[in-house]
Amino acid sequence: MLTLHRGAVDAVLVQDDRIAALGPAGELAAAHPGARVRDWPGGRITGGLVEPAAVELLERRYHPDPREGIGTAPRELPAGLSDPALGGSARRGLQALLARGVTAVVGPFTLPVVRTAVARSGLAVLAADAPFDREPAGTSQPPPAFGRGDPHGWGMIGGRADFAVFGPIGAADERCLATVLAGRIVFRGRS
Repeated sequence: MLTLHRGAVDAVLVQDDRIAALGPAGELAAAHPGARVRDWPGGRITGGLVEPAAVELLERRYHPDPREGIGTAPRELPAGLSDPALGGSARRGLQALLARGVTAVVGPFTLPVVRTAVARSGLAVLAADAPFDREPAGTSQPPPAFGRGDPHGWGMIGGRADFAVFGPIGAADERCLATVLAGRIVFRGRS
């Protein structure tokens, strides 16, 4: 199935889990009138962010469940945390990364329960020596739309359809509108 993700200026055409085309939104829409359309008004489509501190965030920090009543900010990992509780923490941490527009994390992950959660999330796992911007995702600006390619295929026709949509363009509070992994929307922000 063809899906056209349209931002304010540029667009990504996705065929199943792969990038079929990149370019100006109007041109791609005209060339593929039968494609399902996902509009991201005011959005800027990019390759997403890489989180270099993922091992620290997921294996050494605890992400509380909001029902615990202790807030949601990551905190020191409690001693003696069970595998199921650590797995839940890792899944909540992964959800927070997806909500920031992260499409890849840096590993390797040594704890089996965390490794499983990361694998199930669909996020690309990069080696520590892979070339990427090492600024943490929480503080970095999103990469430019259709700028340089990245280590996991963004911007390459036939590459895996991993990208994020940030917007509104130019706003002081630019935020993640959507995160797409392998052609599937895995996070959608609220308007």
